[in-house]
Amino acid sequence: MKKIILAAAMMSLVVSSCNGKQKETEKATNKTENKMKTIHLTKSDFLTKVANYETTPNEWKYLGDKPAIVDFYASWCGPCKTIAPILEELAAEYGDQIYIYKVDTEEEQELAAAFGIRSIPTLLFIPMDGEPQMAQGAMPKASFKEAIEKVLLKK
Repeated sequence: MKKIILAAAMMSLVVSSCNGKQKETEKATNKTENKMKTIHLTKSDFLTKVANYETTPNEWKYLGDKPAIVDFYASWCGPCKTIAPILEELAAEYGDQIYIYKVDTEEEQELAAAFGIRSIPTLLFIPMDGEPQMAQGAMPKASFKEAIEKVLLKK
């Protein structure tokens, strides 16, 4: 009987210590969540925040106040799902240095067609000065960081 009571006491001690760690993890996660996140765009958002390609179809004029990445994706796309958490991490890491936008090509077919999106994921890297650059396919986090540093932040 003493062994059963001792085992129950040990089990409750283990469970309570795990709960404390879980709460600490939740607090750390909440701190991360307060940082920047990716921003979902509709066509009307794109026209006001990124570029109004309807009024100036032959000229690229970026409307943002800091460099940006636009991820053209679909919810059913495997490679898109692979890079989604990477983009979230980068949005948190680079915070107020860049925007990371996401455009669902299934919901925004007209916008995707305007940019000639034929495969997904397609990423549009938009520096403050100069022309945007497109990349297709999933990339590892290191490649994203290199593109952000060289193309967007020009470090």
